[in-house]
Amino acid sequence: MRLESLPLADGELQFAPSWLEAPEADALLVALRGQIAWETHRIRIFGREHDSPRLSCWIGDAGASYVYSRVRFEPRPWPPALALLRARIDHASGVAMNSVLANLYRSGQDAMGWHSDDEPELGARPVIASLSLGGTRRFRFRHRRDHSKTFAIELPHGSLLLMSGDTQANWQHALPRTARPVAPRLNLTFRRIQTDSLPPRP
Repeated sequence: MRLESLPLADGELQFAPSWLEAPEADALLVALRGQIAWETHRIRIFGREHDSPRLSCWIGDAGASYVYSRVRFEPRPWPPALALLRARIDHASGVAMNSVLANLYRSGQDAMGWHSDDEPELGARPVIASLSLGGTRRFRFRHRRDHSKTFAIELPHGSLLLMSGDTQANWQHALPRTARPVAPRLNLTFRRIQTDSLPPRP
């Protein structure tokens, strides 16, 4: 399915709610839950370290390390199930992605707080390709300088959301908790780490 632009002032969003057909999305969800080395990352909130409220794994090419919440993550190798998908994400985004953050939200109580993907190694105007598998969750945006400006979108199984342009400079995003029953959700956010030390892709 083609990506369509969404209305977001001071930012650029493109969305395809059924980017992967259901059978392919089902198979990918099962494969990745087994192939990814899930772990609980430690994050710093108001000067204190806490267990992240989700399971995660940083995956990427050799040298594509990533600093988040003052912790440096070295990439784990690409699982087999992501090999073909990676090339398709590159084509859809127009960017040669070299890394992906995988997050597993086990229930509605697993969440992601407000933040922007604006780390220096992502560059000034990063392109983030977010693929959702599993339970549908609401993804929220708020303007960094005016929190009364908000935007929300439901991210269903097999959907792809591209965030680009000045989105990270002007907006924060979050995946809030929900009390309603929801199936586990696996999210893949593909990124391009800006580093001259990376070897060329084979």
